[in-house]
Amino acid sequence: MTRLHAPAMEALCRKEGDQWIVTSPAPGWFLPSPWGTVVTRGHAVGSLEILGRRLQIIAPDVSGVIGNAATLGVPRMVAYGDPLVALESAASIAGIAATGTRGVEAASSSTGLVFRAPTSGRFYGRPSPDKPAFVAVGDQLGPGATICLLEVMKTFNRVTYGGAALPERAKVRAILVAEGADVTAGEPLLSLE
Repeated sequence: MTRLHAPAMEALCRKEGDQWIVTSPAPGWFLPSPWGTVVTRGHAVGSLEILGRRLQIIAPDVSGVIGNAATLGVPRMVAYGDPLVALESAASIAGIAATGTRGVEAASSSTGLVFRAPTSGRFYGRPSPDKPAFVAVGDQLGPGATICLLEVMKTFNRVTYGGAALPERAKVRAILVAEGADVTAGEPLLSLE
């Protein structure tokens, strides 16, 4: 997966039981994707900051859900080959459904109606940290409703609802992207009904 606004590195990976352990391809400061994120080949498991430069760490040819192992999935310094995140098997998605996290929504969004990012950038769901979110689960969207801001090279682009492939009105079923996460053009942002 190539990102327009940030370089990417493919992670290393090893199998341990029914989990894939995604490991670091270089030393640096690791910032993980949120727990419950569904990951397949080419999706980001987080980012690695190396000498002030942030690189997206993408999954190799593995798939699963980012688990909540206590020692993995937290921001920290890592060396080459250190574990970054544990990917639970697809069967774990059922367990995540019981807790209501966004990973299941992301998994089911590929078959349902979704609102996709029009461009690559960093996702911001609110105008500033002290302001309410643009959209929330259960909101009704109409043409021109603000979905989020996407930051590209220090420029904030307002993303609004609408398009030929979308109905005139839709209800937000789930928000599929964490605040501050990097997204790629075409990546689902919202699950709609």
